[in-house]
Amino acid sequence: MTLVELTQQFADIAWSPHMLILLVGGGLFFLIYSRFVPFRYIGHAISILRGKHPDDGAEGHISHAGALSSAMAGTVGMGNIGSVAVAIMVGGPGAIFWMWISAIVGMATKFFTCTLAIMYRGKDENGDVQGGPMYIITQGLSKKWHFLAVFFCVVGLVGNFPLFNSNQLVQIIREWLIVKPGYFPANESTFMLDLGLGIVVMLIVASVILGGIKRIATVASKVVPLMILIYMGCAFFVIATHLNEIPGYFALIFTEAFSLNSVGGGILGTMLIGIRRAAFSNEAGIGTEVMAHGCAKTNEPVKEGLVAMLGPAIDTLMVCTATAMIILISGVWQGTEAEGVNLSAQAFSITMPGVGPYLLILCVVFFSISTIFTQAFYGGQCFAFLFGRSKIRYYQYFYLLAILFAATASLQEIVNIIDAAYALMAIPTMTSAILLAPKVKAASVKYFAKLKVNQLN
Repeated sequence: MTLVELTQQFADIAWSPHMLILLVGGGLFFLIYSRFVPFRYIGHAISILRGKHPDDGAEGHISHAGALSSAMAGTVGMGNIGSVAVAIMVGGPGAIFWMWISAIVGMATKFFTCTLAIMYRGKDENGDVQGGPMYIITQGLSKKWHFLAVFFCVVGLVGNFPLFNSNQLVQIIREWLIVKPGYFPANESTFMLDLGLGIVVMLIVASVILGGIKRIATVASKVVPLMILIYMGCAFFVIATHLNEIPGYFALIFTEAFSLNSVGGGILGTMLIGIRRAAFSNEAGIGTEVMAHGCAKTNEPVKEGLVAMLGPAIDTLMVCTATAMIILISGVWQGTEAEGVNLSAQAFSITMPGVGPYLLILCVVFFSISTIFTQAFYGGQCFAFLFGRSKIRYYQYFYLLAILFAATASLQEIVNIIDAAYALMAIPTMTSAILLAPKVKAASVKYFAKLKVNQLN
């Protein structure tokens, strides 16, 4: 049995229908249990993000905007570009519909999990405030649940390795900037070329991640919003120039989502593929984003939950939909051997001839590297919880070496490893959030009542 086959079996077992119940069912529970209240305060969430409700003297390391930018740096990236291409190639256009559903319920999930991230923060051996599912479990639940915190951190070490982003970044640079222009023979082995590009990426990443979350947040808050604007600008151009085709593609997404003969293997198969790719894209319920929001400088948990809730809306409903439209309009998904980000690059080449692939490459470079920065922080948090913050440099060195493995491995191996780890990370994250949901609801009732009084005055 090959490594691809072995990892594929593991990923398929991890993403069996029980994950559908846990992630989508759990998200629906949060949606109904909250009586949709957080969704009525999206405007208030945006005002918090803009700094209109500061928390003077609050504990934490970064601002609300910095926390969201750091979390978005971990989600808005190759999951929105390469992973959408994977979803369409494997599950057909119908997989996009289930990505949307997952994002909508994921907004409720993020509200609950990231409110808990502030409500149950812990401290490391240096006395610094830290957040994440492991602290939610140890601070919010009894000692009998401690094993779940350890389990999350163990699988989190794997799930946060820089595999997918490093792999796809190297692929697009190699194909579009080196091989296609003729600087490297197309029929020769690219192993040494990939390794060389991996070393360059590793050195860039090292210059930032060794500075910790504050440096990561500073870089992310400057880079991510600009790249989203450029990427969405490209998408709006493509959509505007093919406006008459858009209704047909939306109809295709809806019909394929409920087709018994879809390429994803019927309704259930397409649903699982869509939810699997959405989890990789927006990470709602996985637990990674909880670690970023847990570092926010606030003493009001509900405020951070509201800010975090904006993530899936930006990430999946906007950016992933834009990518899907470009791929569907181009037609490349119907007959090509390209995969992942190279499929997206082909789509950009057709819909925006000449300049398209290079604008995509610009976005991919910054999206990928900013995501790698954030994943280094997430993995470091897991490592520090297990082994202590004083030893975190050992993890960071190993993390940097993992970039070299990712640069030279196949896409399918990478996707399978990360998929399996994400599914396992969701188990402790969602379990603890469901058990502690009454605490979030009580805090929400109190916060929104106080907000209403303040507005009246």
